[in-house]
This record gives sequence, structure tokens and C-alpha cells, in this order.
Amino acid sequence: MKEEQFTIQENDTGTRIDVFLSKKLDNISRSYIQKLIKDNDITVNGVTVKANYKVNMNDIIKVSIPELAEPDILPEKIPLDILYEDKDILIVNKPKGMVVHPCPGHYSGTLVNALMNYCKEDLSGINGVMRPGIVHRIDMDTTGSLLVCKNDFAHQKLAEDLKIHNIKRIYHAIVHGIIKEDEGIIDAPIGRHSVDRKKMSINYKNGKDAITHYKVLKRFSNYTYIECQLETGRTHQIRVHMASIHHALVGDTVYGPAKSAFHLQGQTLHAKILGIHHPRTNEYLEIDAPLPTYFIDLLDKLDKMSR
Repeated sequence: MKEEQFTIQENDTGTRIDVFLSKKLDNISRSYIQKLIKDNDITVNGVTVKANYKVNMNDIIKVSIPELAEPDILPEKIPLDILYEDKDILIVNKPKGMVVHPCPGHYSGTLVNALMNYCKEDLSGINGVMRPGIVHRIDMDTTGSLLVCKNDFAHQKLAEDLKIHNIKRIYHAIVHGIIKEDEGIIDAPIGRHSVDRKKMSINYKNGKDAITHYKVLKRFSNYTYIECQLETGRTHQIRVHMASIHHALVGDTVYGPAKSAFHLQGQTLHAKILGIHHPRTNEYLEIDAPLPTYFIDLLDKLDKMSR
């Protein structure tokens, strides 16, 4: 059972308790908070309340969050596009629409399900049963290179490299509008959105440092093909950063136009180059994941439209 406690300050008085807690508790939805209230797992000054209770100055809110039972994650025979493999690591070219690791609503069909079938017992266990072998992740609709570790030795070394920004990650993307400068740097902290907790945003008060370098590869009539290199790896970093300079990724209906151009499935973003120092030999290894067919087809279409 996880326990949380909050004392209400003046600027939060009059706010519904479910709204207040949804802002304070990352990765917990407002509907789940309402369930906790209904189950008497949330109290105010020692007594239970309803979800529409409006908090008062100096109220003491106590939240008890039950430990979630981890479901059994089963191996599944799902094809994998393997770009590199040895006894320590695996680099996979993740397809569009595939979730990396199991989560509510996605307990099958994930990359982890496929890896458990392909690697059998040879996956690191550092991130637990839900994320075996997973050092980093990319969004469901982002394609490209993903690093997987087969043992804890490799995982510990590469996780440390990731932490100190010693892994090269270059993405290709197509964005709305024409970027005038040939290259640039976006240095803006990213944190949870203050209203929509499922989204990230530029957050100077509570965000974490985030730096993206971008370079124009080709300009079209109303779109720009770019390369982005990450210094940091925040959730949705490229998507949030490019939207913040008014060049949202094509197909990104979360941070860009609500209606997807060209009937795309999610953002046009591909993890193209992954460069690491091998955890056992320290030899530099760089993998270039080929652009997916949908991406190449869109570039051809934009090229024809611009003529």
C-alpha cells in the first residue's frame, strides 16, 4: 500500500478534491482517484468525503493507493525486425502501432510479449516482469531502433550511459510548416500538463531539463522534413518541443491539429540512428534503422505536391 499526504494551501482552496489530486498524483487518472474516494481510500482530516468535496485551507488529505497485482505476461509469436544481436543486446526496428511494454489495456501484442517468445529466458530482469530487457522506450506510433538487454550486466551499463547522455539518438520527423533556419536548439523543460495529465508540456516550474537539436533535411510547400538529436530523453520530448515552436509533427493529433493530415496513424516520427558503446567491449556501435514504407511514401507525396 502506497501512502501519500497533502496539506491544502491557500491557492488550492475551493478546488474539487478529485481535480486537486489528479494534478498532484502523476500517472493516476481522475477516474481512478474517484474510485479510491468511493472505496474510502482517501480521507480529509481523518474522515471520508465525496469526489465533489471542495478542499479548504489546511485540510490534510491522506491517500492510500493499493499495490496493483502484476498480470502474467505471456510469450507471443510476433515477428521481430532485428537490426543487431549478440549475447548481450538486441536492437529491434519497432513497427508503428506496437506498444513497447504491457500496460493497462495492452497486456498482449506488445514488444515485450514478442521478446519473451524470441529470447526465452535471456532478458534482463532489472525493470521487473512488466519490462524485461527494456532500457528505454518509444511511443506506440513511433517507429525505429529500440535497445533491448539480454542480461543485467548489459542493462546496468547501458542504463548508466543513457542517464549521462552517452547514447546517440537521432530521429527523423516531418513537421507542419516551413522551418526557416537550417538548424536550431530547443532548450525547454518538460513536465506533466497542468490540466490534461495524459499530456506533457513545456513546464518551467515543475518540468525536467530537456534539450533537442534539430536540422532541416528538406523543405516542401507546407511541411519540413527534419532530423532531431536528443540530449535528454523526456516523455514525448520531440513532439512537445516541435509543437512549442509551432511546428507540430504531422499526424500528431495530441500536440498538433486534431484532424490528422494524410490519414496517418499517429505522429510521423522514426528513431533512425542509435549509437552506443557496447556494454562488454566498449566498442562504438551505430545502427541505422531504414525509414518505414509509410514515411517514404509520404515524402514522395510531399515532393510531388511541392513541384
